[in-house]
Amino acid sequence: MKKILFLLTVWTGVSLAAQESVDRALASIEANNTTLKALREGVEAQKLENRTGIFLENPEFGFNYLWGTPGNIGNRTDVSISQKFDVATLSGLKSRVAEGQNRLAEWQYLSGRMEILLEARQYCLDLIYFNALRREMEMRLDHAATIAEAYARMLQQGDISRLEYNKAQLNLSTVEGEMARIAIERGALLSELKKLNGGEDIALDDVRFDETPFPLDFEEWYAQAEQRNPVLAGLRQEVEVSRKRVSLNRAMGLPSFSGGYMSEKIAGEHFQGVTLGVTIPLWENKNRVRQARAAVRAAEMRSEDAKQQFYGRLRTLYNRAAGLKLSAGKYRSALASLNSADLLKKALDAGEISLLDYIVETGLLYETVNRTLETERDFNRAYAELSAVML
Repeated sequence: MKKILFLLTVWTGVSLAAQESVDRALASIEANNTTLKALREGVEAQKLENRTGIFLENPEFGFNYLWGTPGNIGNRTDVSISQKFDVATLSGLKSRVAEGQNRLAEWQYLSGRMEILLEARQYCLDLIYFNALRREMEMRLDHAATIAEAYARMLQQGDISRLEYNKAQLNLSTVEGEMARIAIERGALLSELKKLNGGEDIALDDVRFDETPFPLDFEEWYAQAEQRNPVLAGLRQEVEVSRKRVSLNRAMGLPSFSGGYMSEKIAGEHFQGVTLGVTIPLWENKNRVRQARAAVRAAEMRSEDAKQQFYGRLRTLYNRAAGLKLSAGKYRSALASLNSADLLKKALDAGEISLLDYIVETGLLYETVNRTLETERDFNRAYAELSAVML
């Protein structure tokens, strides 16, 4: 019982360390990723653009100096200052639309961030898988090398045939080839992580996946995921902005006013006073309100479609992840109770089984180990995609 508790403690500690290592890698990528930096700068630029053009028009200053003919009538001097006022600006509608567009830009940034961090997390999970596979292959390589050396001595002593020797060497070559393939795959994953990390190396040597608290109730979990999904939130924000644009365009169809001061001087005479004007938008804003309403309907349909697509995709991912988690548990249980590697080695050393029988039997065991690691990797990848909105 003490041994079991010790193993559980070690397993939990390794899993937590793996989680912390992956979290550190993701935090580093979020800080150093050049794409995210470019997206952030783009968002700031977009926010400034959204805040452009939401203020009153510039005041207009006019000056006229007119020469009189004939000369005895004198010259004329006009000075005027005027300011235009429109309902859309004075009521704050333009400002509210700009604020909504800024929030939309933030949601779009978070969508890009989620995609990049999900990609990085998938690479980390693949790397943990190949780390674990490499550790397994190192043990297999040690066994294969020991057997190959022993069979080389036995061949020299004439105790075995060349055929048996060749089997041992072939077994060793197979393991060495697999080790080389794993090294190539790990190198590729580390290169991808380095690229995502702004050119800086990432060290991740964990060999265990963290214990994932899988949600038991999909509907309850989905309700939270839907609210946190930046893509859906962005679409909801787009609907809100479109509705505000309807009010804005309706206000743009109202008359605008101008007011100011004017002065006129002619040959000793001076006239001055206030000026008032009104602009009636008869044609300029035609169809803008209808277009804005059509945009609202389009945004609502996009939002509803995205919601349905998101629900269907997450339901599929949830079912797949649940099945993979169950399969991984069965594999682990089978390995814990049916691992006969030591018995097979003792039987081979005692001459109770042939080398071919040993290779076949260990091959079955190794295949189960490989399937276990693959299933655990696939489950964690599926769950990472499922829970990407939590990143």
